[in-house]
Amino acid sequence: MPSEKEHTPVLSSTTVAALSITYTLLYVLPFYLSPTTRPSPTLSRDAPSVIRARIRFVTVSGILSSLTTIYVISTYAHPPPAEVLRLLGWYPISILDVAKAFLLTALLFAGPLFEKGIVQSGWREWIRGRSLHESLSSWIGWRNYVAGPATEELTFRSLLIPLHLLCLLSPVKIIFLTPLYFGIAHVHHAYEFNLTHPHTRLLPILVRSLLQFAYTTLFGWYATFVFLRTGSVIAVVLAHAFCNWCGLPRLWGRVGHDLEVVGGGEERVKVDAGRAKGAGPTPRRGLGIGWTVTYYVMLVAGVMAFQRGLWPLTESKGALARVG
Repeated sequence: MPSEKEHTPVLSSTTVAALSITYTLLYVLPFYLSPTTRPSPTLSRDAPSVIRARIRFVTVSGILSSLTTIYVISTYAHPPPAEVLRLLGWYPISILDVAKAFLLTALLFAGPLFEKGIVQSGWREWIRGRSLHESLSSWIGWRNYVAGPATEELTFRSLLIPLHLLCLLSPVKIIFLTPLYFGIAHVHHAYEFNLTHPHTRLLPILVRSLLQFAYTTLFGWYATFVFLRTGSVIAVVLAHAFCNWCGLPRLWGRVGHDLEVVGGGEERVKVDAGRAKGAGPTPRRGLGIGWTVTYYVMLVAGVMAFQRGLWPLTESKGALARVG
C-alpha cells in the first residue's frame, strides 16, 4: 500500500475503473451466455443444475480476476508477496478481528435473532448444529451462505478495493463508490425475473430491482468499511453470509404472524407462521403483544449498540487505510 506521503498514484483512475467494470461483467455475464446458467419460464435460478453451473462460472471468474489483480499490483506497485496478500485481505488472518466484525453484524440483527431463536424456538437447532447442516445440505443454501458470499466478497471487496487504494482514492470515496459495482451486479435480477415471470408488468420489476440495488449497496458500504478497517476478507464473507441468513429485519407487524421478506441479497421467503410440518421451528402459540414489544425494543437496542460498536469493533492493526 502506498504511503500517505506519496502523491503519485500507482494506477490511473481510468485503469481502475476499466478493471472494475471488467470484473463485474466477468462475474455476471456468464449467467446468461450459457443455456446451463440462463433461467427461463421453465428453468428456475434455484434449480440445482443452474446453481452448480453458476458456481463453476463464478469460481473461474474469481480465479481469473484474482490473477489479474495480483499481476497488476505486483507489476506496478512492486510490493513483496506478503504485502500483496495483505492488500487482498487474505493474510495474515486475525481470528479476533473476524470475531469482532461478526459480533458487530450480529448486533444489527438482535431483533431478528430474538425472533428466530426465542419466538420460533430455533435456539435448540442452533445448539445441535442442525440448522447449519440443513442450510448447507441443499444447493440453494450452499449458494446463499457459501459460494455467493465468498465469490462476491472476493470480487467486489478483496480485488476491487486494493486497486482503488493504489490510485490514491480516499477511503471515504472508496466506501461509497466501490459498492456501486456490487449493487449494479445485482440489477441483472430484474432481467432474470422477467425471464422467469414473462407476464409480470415492468413497473413491479423495476421497483423490485431498485429495492435490491438499494440494500445491496447499503451492505456494500458496510462491508467496504469493515474490509478497510480490518484488512480481512474472511470477516466480510462471514458478515455477508450472516446477513443472507437473517434477511431484512421485520420493520412492522407482530411477531408470530406471516411475513414475507426478501433480503440479504438473495431472493427467499421467510415465513414466520403457518410453516409446513417438518419445515423447521415454529413460533409459540398464542403470542401476546409483549413478544412483539420485546422484538422491537431489541431491534432498536441492537441498532444503537451497532452504532456504538462500529469503530471499536472494527479497529485492527491490519487496517488497509485510515478511515475517518
